[in-house]
Amino acid sequence: MAATAASRVVWVNGPIVVGAGPAGLSVAACLRAKGVPSVILDRADCVASLWQRRTYDRLRLHLPRHFCELPGMPFPDHYPEYPTKRQFVDYLEAYAAQAGVEPRFNQAVTSARYDAAAGLWRVRADDAVSGEATEYIGRWLVVATGENAECIVPEFEGAKEFGGPVSHVQEYKSGEAYRGKRVLVVGCGNSGMEVCLDLCDHNALPAMVVRDSKVHVLPREMFGVATFSVAVFLLRFLPLRLVDMILVFLARLFLGNLEKLGIRRPAGGPLELKNSRGRTPVLDIGALARIRSGDIEVVPGIRRFFRGGAELADGRRVAADAVIFATGYHSNVPQWLKGSDFFTEDGYPRVPFPHGWKGESGLYSVGFTRRGLSGVSSDAVKVAHDIATAWEQQTSTL
Repeated sequence: MAATAASRVVWVNGPIVVGAGPAGLSVAACLRAKGVPSVILDRADCVASLWQRRTYDRLRLHLPRHFCELPGMPFPDHYPEYPTKRQFVDYLEAYAAQAGVEPRFNQAVTSARYDAAAGLWRVRADDAVSGEATEYIGRWLVVATGENAECIVPEFEGAKEFGGPVSHVQEYKSGEAYRGKRVLVVGCGNSGMEVCLDLCDHNALPAMVVRDSKVHVLPREMFGVATFSVAVFLLRFLPLRLVDMILVFLARLFLGNLEKLGIRRPAGGPLELKNSRGRTPVLDIGALARIRSGDIEVVPGIRRFFRGGAELADGRRVAADAVIFATGYHSNVPQWLKGSDFFTEDGYPRVPFPHGWKGESGLYSVGFTRRGLSGVSSDAVKVAHDIATAWEQQTSTL
């Protein structure tokens, strides 16, 4: 069924940027610094809605702050090495204000298509409040919706029979609501580990479900230095594979044999898997100690749910009052970007980092590098420079 015609059409004198998270703010700020205007569209009612609306209260940046700065603005000196969620949101809001970036909120982009005859991008957005449809038209389109646009919720047999509350980690704020309850946390990544730790702090009884996937767990710091800083330093002199071997060796030295705890390491190294598949290693901030003490139980994958519990892959049955899926997020670009093969079916640029920021016909991407905020900044600078060059050529001929 074809979409109805938009009730209004808006000409954008510059690039159309989809997404008002760190990626969209970064590229818009870089463009503005070069004198290029832009329009940012976002389906939410605030900047960085993932951070503001869909993260737990105790969240902090997992990497030292200097690796997470956006172009042109360092973190305030009084911020800790690992800023809190609130501090990071304050930083992003201050960043947008300093750059003079004003996103258009409640604009849910439903389609974006290149009009080859006109040489322009046509982007349709529906207002989340009024329902009014607007078509934005411009020469350039910057996809900045990121790798974490939509949550992943796996399906399990018997899920409807469970009876207790079932949620995704994007809905979790703190363990207060689970005090005294038995909670199955499905997923052993950074979110799964940290939610289990938070549940322990609120006297809940978490069991962390480690499915078939394996995971690298690294200490957040080694010898008082951030593990990520150690990795970045070693990569200056050594090949990635050798750095991975060193990190795994040091992790075993600092953390011990995790297989005894039910956590197995993948065959590939932590940096290799991060770069190739976007599988971020877990940085331990205390969950392993609670696993060793028995406060967090590690269990194998779920075979099926039943009322009040689950049957595990090894045949055991465990009781549970609630289930939290810490199963990650995925890109939603294929849902709305039409007629372009720049992105794969999974929503990532086909050309890997560091060359996946530019497509054809004025199409760009920011924030799909699998390298976190440092990758966002790298992309934003390149995209802004490229568009500014084209902008200057265009204006000089007018």
